[in-house]
Amino acid sequence: MKTTGNTIFITGGTSGLGLGLALRWHALGNHVIIGGRRKELLDQIATQHPGIDTVVLDVDDPASIQSAYDEVTTRYPDLNALLTMSGIMRAENLLDPAHVETAEAIITTNLLGTIRTIATFTPFLVTKPDATILTVSSGLAFTPLALTPAYNATKAAIHSYSQSLRLQLAGTGVQVIELIPPAVQTTLMPGQETSEHAMPLDEYLTETMDLLAAQPDAEEITVQRVGFLRDAERENRLPEAIAALNSH
Repeated sequence: MKTTGNTIFITGGTSGLGLGLALRWHALGNHVIIGGRRKELLDQIATQHPGIDTVVLDVDDPASIQSAYDEVTTRYPDLNALLTMSGIMRAENLLDPAHVETAEAIITTNLLGTIRTIATFTPFLVTKPDATILTVSSGLAFTPLALTPAYNATKAAIHSYSQSLRLQLAGTGVQVIELIPPAVQTTLMPGQETSEHAMPLDEYLTETMDLLAAQPDAEEITVQRVGFLRDAERENRLPEAIAALNSH
């Protein structure tokens, strides 16, 4: 992926990693468009950061995805990059039947939202030079956190889906990059923004942008801190990694 000269659409870009990456890309001279559910928050971001554009988008709603696609591709015909950042993370008790509703919400946003968005935008992106689709999984796709089973499962699915997408798009000129973050100090889960076990947001953003610049042909972007989770199984230390992760 080239680091400058892109027109990038970021779903779920109103906070956390999505907004952080949007600002970093914007600072490098890329044209950034943020998609999110709350228009008032989008308007606030656009006012605070001149040059960043916004589009209302609810990835849980296929009609909203189509509407956002129509708006983005019409207003920004040079669009050549898509980052599917939208995601939610919630605790679940699998002994409580009510967890099924929570799991369904997580799957709808994290997995179906990603698949539907990519399916909608890919035919447009394959017509563009230097096109990139960036997906977002997690270290928990490889080493599970007992507290968040559906979240772990959706991120494992995103990893597998990204691999298949890359294979199917081989030869089209569209690069598929999977971001695999560790826990980062954001508001994704209660208390995570101050957790000593989470990576400081600015450190994650800096290392990720450095890796994207240094590895333009990368298939995965894995900061050093996530290697403990990402590589646990292939390094034959998965039981130990699971025990350490779930001891906090």
